[in-house]
Amino acid sequence: MLQLEDVSCCICGESDAVPVAVGEDFEYHTSRETFLALSCQNCHVVYLSPRPTPESLPCIYPSNYHAFSFSAKEFGLAYKVRSWLEMRRLRRPCRGLSETARILDVGCGDGFHLQLLRRFGRSGWKLEGIDVDARAVDAARGSGLVIHPGDVKGVDLPLSSYDLVLLIMTVEHLPDPLGTLHRIRELLRPGGRLLVITDNTATLDFKIFGHRHWGGYHFPRHWSLFDSKSLRALFELADLEVDEVTTLVSPVNWVYSIRNLLVDWNAPEWLVNRFSLTSTASLGIFTVFDSLWTLLGRGAILRGIARRPLPSADSPHPLNLPVHA
Repeated sequence: MLQLEDVSCCICGESDAVPVAVGEDFEYHTSRETFLALSCQNCHVVYLSPRPTPESLPCIYPSNYHAFSFSAKEFGLAYKVRSWLEMRRLRRPCRGLSETARILDVGCGDGFHLQLLRRFGRSGWKLEGIDVDARAVDAARGSGLVIHPGDVKGVDLPLSSYDLVLLIMTVEHLPDPLGTLHRIRELLRPGGRLLVITDNTATLDFKIFGHRHWGGYHFPRHWSLFDSKSLRALFELADLEVDEVTTLVSPVNWVYSIRNLLVDWNAPEWLVNRFSLTSTASLGIFTVFDSLWTLLGRGAILRGIARRPLPSADSPHPLNLPVHA
């Protein structure tokens, strides 16, 4: 059995929460246990409690976990479409970066986003990744990327040096989102940006499937889930200036919500497999469907862009700021 621990809300630190869902690991079947999702009455953060301890991470992230190897060979058209979508999502936070900008991807997995930046970004960008999982680190390094193993809060990285930090589908996995954002603030140069992309709980798919089968729960791997208001609150507590919090199109939670429902109902495998990251038909249908909701500000995922504040005119000039052309 997994080792579990009780936790409180990552924003307010309180345990004043109500149950919203009970579910299982419908996707990877790493445990037979059921898991409880709670909603904080103060902050509306949805979080897992009790949740697996850090010692259980190798168990709940199996070797076939998709973030360890998302390749064109295995995922085909879905890989091409995702590459196109993700590069579009990266354009806004990358806008205005210098030729020698330094970029860090926290929770980089197999380096998918860093590879996109290497292909489509400026040739002089210094690209780095960090991940706690040795399998992810090996996969990313296999693509020739510079990868730091470990937790960003504990790895020795140069302060006030990064122009852009990425947290793409990562913040929901973190045991301490606020502490991680505080650390990222230290790593960013003044004016440097943080991009967060994460699941959105203020959506139609959450309303329909949120009692058990919602794909965004990703039981038991997603530990803190946000809406636009709570993501803004997280930025502000970390002393980051919020540029924007918007929603984006994504079919994944729709597809996996239906898949989880079918798995729970013991549906035949051929039907379950119609709803996966390789199912171009279902992904295409729900991309169109979620596009309509995105126009109403209810897209399936959140994009938050924040920055480390510039020093005020009367504050001492920091001595360790890097100079950028």
